[in-house]
This record gives sequence, C-alpha cells and structure tokens, in this order.
Amino acid sequence: MVENTNPEGPSYRRLQDPRELAALAHPVRLGIMELLTVSGPLTATELADRLDETPANCSWHLRKLAEHHFVEEAGGGIGRQRPWQVCSTGLAWDESDATPSGLRAGRALEQMMLERQVTRFHQARAQLHDDGEEDWADAATATQAASWLTLDELDALNTEIRTVLERYGDRLVDPSRRPSGSRLCEFVAWGTPLLLPGVETAPDQAPASTEAGADAS
Repeated sequence: MVENTNPEGPSYRRLQDPRELAALAHPVRLGIMELLTVSGPLTATELADRLDETPANCSWHLRKLAEHHFVEEAGGGIGRQRPWQVCSTGLAWDESDATPSGLRAGRALEQMMLERQVTRFHQARAQLHDDGEEDWADAATATQAASWLTLDELDALNTEIRTVLERYGDRLVDPSRRPSGSRLCEFVAWGTPLLLPGVETAPDQAPASTEAGADAS
C-alpha cells in the first residue's frame, strides 16, 4: 500500500532509499505485501497457494522484503511454515527531496502498481458479471472528470479525496469493524494537470476597474 504523497500521522513509513523502492517493484513481492496486509500473518506455503507460486519462491521473496524491514516473522512455526507479517500497514514516498535514482525507482514502482490496479479493475468487473453479481458489478464504477483548477485548488481537492478514501481505513487492520457482507474494495485516484498539446495555462485576468464613472449631470 504505497502512495506518492506526504501523509501526516505515525502510521506511514516514508520510503526514501531507492533500494527500498526497487525491492518492492516486483509483482510477487507486491502480492505478498497485499496479502499480508489484509490477511496476515501467513506462511510461505499459504502465500504460494494464493499467488500460484512455489513455497521456495515465496520464501526467497519474503527474505528480500525482510532485508528492507517490510516484513518480519510473526513467531511460531519452522521452515516454510513460519508465519510472516508486515512491519507497517502504511507506506509512502515523496518526490520532493528524492535523488535521481530515487525518482527512477519510485516512478517505476508507481507505474507497476497503477498497471496492477487497472488490470484488477477490469478483471473484477468481468468476473462479477460472469458470476451473476450484477449489483456488485454496477456498484464498481470508474469516474473521470476534468476542470480548470488553481494550484491551491488542486492540492485541496486531492487532500479532500484522500480524506474520503480513508474514511473506512480502520477496517483494513481491524476485522471486528467490518460489516456483515462487506468485501475488500479498492479505490485509485489521482489529480494532476492534464498536459494536452496546445492547451496552455489560463492567462492572468485583468483586475476589474474600481473607478467610478464620470458624473454626466
């Protein structure tokens, strides 16, 4: 669960080392992090069953993630039957003070995650329709909008959207808060200038005149 943002609060671990970002940029490792976040602790064997991988491969990726303190042993078990858990449920990175290598690693990770999320959206919609779950399929929608915003408005709107999306965040780590019949749902949102060819920044508006007109009487 990585965001390119600058969140407030102690629950987020800020990623700055490009080696940390590069360590996450692998589909199996992202899958492991996701499953441990929502279903952990899990063993390498359990992860292998869910990810259609071998236990040996999952064990290797778990050790790589552990090297960068993304996961840790949860205690109990031996060998591939040892359960693992995430060290933090919130990860974030920020481009503002990143090195060139950090920018490359962060953007590569961001692109991989967005591609996974778009693919999952299409797969979920198709499977829900195929399974006859039309109510859930209709509720799973994509929304797109474009408008002219100032820098402050763009920043404020992104903050507002983030606040809305985090409304039920406590349910991710506390199963007792999950309503009966609820499903794990994913939201992806971004707000950024739309850089279309030939479309320039709106020009400064001339201030309205405040001078009173001449009295004709």
